Amino acid sequence: MPDIHLIATFVIIAATVIAYASERWAMETVSLVSLAAVLLLFGLVPYSGPASGAAGETLSPEQLLSGFSNPALITVIALLIVGQGLFATDAMELPARRLGKMGGAATFRPVLYILVGAAVISAFLNNTPVVVIFIPILVVIAAQRSISPSRVFIPLSFITILGGMTTLIGSSTNLLVAGVALDYGIEVGFFDITGMGVILALVGGAYVLGVLPKLLPEREAELSAGARSGAQFIGEITLHRDHPFVGIKAKAGMFPGLGDLTLRLLQRRDVPVLPPFEDFTLSAGDTLVVSGTRRAFSKALSLGRAAPKVDDGPVEDTSPDLPPGPDYHLAEAVISPGSRYAGRTIQLSGLRPQFGISVLGVQRKSRMARSAMSDIRLEPGDTLLIGGPMEAIAQLRGNHDLLLLEYSAEAVPQSRKARIAVAIFAGIIVLSAFSIMPIVVAAVCGAVLMLLTGCLSILQAARAFDRQIFLLVGSSVALATALEATGGAALIASSALDLMQGASAGVILSGLFLVMAMLTNILSNNATAVLFTPIALGIAKGMGVSPAPFIAAVIFAANCSFATPIGYQTNLLVMGPGHYRFSDFLRAGTPLVIIIWLTFSLLAPWYYGL
Repeated sequence: MPDIHLIATFVIIAATVIAYASERWAMETVSLVSLAAVLLLFGLVPYSGPASGAAGETLSPEQLLSGFSNPALITVIALLIVGQGLFATDAMELPARRLGKMGGAATFRPVLYILVGAAVISAFLNNTPVVVIFIPILVVIAAQRSISPSRVFIPLSFITILGGMTTLIGSSTNLLVAGVALDYGIEVGFFDITGMGVILALVGGAYVLGVLPKLLPEREAELSAGARSGAQFIGEITLHRDHPFVGIKAKAGMFPGLGDLTLRLLQRRDVPVLPPFEDFTLSAGDTLVVSGTRRAFSKALSLGRAAPKVDDGPVEDTSPDLPPGPDYHLAEAVISPGSRYAGRTIQLSGLRPQFGISVLGVQRKSRMARSAMSDIRLEPGDTLLIGGPMEAIAQLRGNHDLLLLEYSAEAVPQSRKARIAVAIFAGIIVLSAFSIMPIVVAAVCGAVLMLLTGCLSILQAARAFDRQIFLLVGSSVALATALEATGGAALIASSALDLMQGASAGVILSGLFLVMAMLTNILSNNATAVLFTPIALGIAKGMGVSPAPFIAAVIFAANCSFATPIGYQTNLLVMGPGHYRFSDFLRAGTPLVIIIWLTFSLLAPWYYGL
């Protein structure tokens, strides 16, 4: 009679998958409930069995909770922090812009180029660093091309998994299977799986590139305040002698050297000059009244081209515009009706001495005259672009005279540290790709270096932490541990083999593949590979056939981790950037699992001569 622990584990797993897929409850809630259920089961009724450890040793809470210290989870969280460092320094803006031009006017073509390139690279590098390389680039390209992130990141994960099937070093799963096979005296060569692997990758790739983007939902990204706002602010910049704008010459009456800022008024020796600016060259002492989006002002600040305007006096001509640190944030605040700041100029508002913030720009719904900031009197409804440390901005919450727009605070990019961020990122890729250092060690060290070098603040790093992934992985490992310890995984394998007794080699190979492809989306791919490699070799020996097709079946089936986000590490990596739900992977990945299974079932007997 089946053990009560085994039955209860199956029930909990089934209920958890159904709850995830239904989306009636938050993913965090389902993860916590399933974790509590399995802890309660083995806590109230201790279990000791042959699969749980030494004789008499019970399955402990420490074993069930080991997923929260799982190296894969730590790697994903550390890489999310590293990725945040790349975003915080705008390090990927230039390469993404160049790659974006490759597709010309076609909206989705540059994404297709990147996906094909990722598939080829992942044949020779581990999948995880390949996905890490392309996530920040695709984020920028998707924003530039107005492509929903949900249409590009699952394809990125899937295409790298397919590419990783084609060589022995393409995936850690492949190497693991080869290692277990070697223990049984069977050596797997570098290109032994390449022929069938390329066929599966081409068939699966056609689905991923041609069909999958159309099946995925158009889910809008949660854009930052700076990305959402296209409204223009009016600001003021005073040029000191070492300012980057000094020496810029006018062309066709404009100053293209100002970047995304537009010069509306030039004050020279208190004499206002209106456009067009013919035969003008900017010089030290000039005051520029400029207009631009919030993003334009943020970029100017990050490059040291704009200094926060002091409210109680002008900026000294000799003071350099030092780029602000990683804790310097921009936010928006509205002058409320009846505000005591209404009617005052920015310089006389007293905002800086009272709150420690600076006013960088003003946005007004009605047309604003071209005049110096010192002449603009604030009106109810004006939106101020303010800057300062996050602690100073937080003091405005609850203020009735100046209404802070919640969630508008955004750190100024540390553009001058982009090269440092890229160097840290490249170091992680090189160290992990060439097995110089485990990827978990390289990723954690990279995340620490991002903080120590000031590429991002601790607050930005905390925002990169994804609690959905943390709880999903922790609870899933607990369920997988319980399934293995109670013998549930072995029971599924043996029951499937019993059903296929007496069938031909091709049918058994197909059935074995299907069972492994389903289990790899519940257990980890590595656990599936270790569990089934001895089983597959035993079947081949018993039937007196070559072990090659059975080893290949284990490798390809264990890599079919497309139907759940917990199936493979790259699925977890893209879950946050793509804003995916559990059901998105079921909807997108299940057809791909079936396609790979059918393709292998039809072609493997012919390819391997069974």
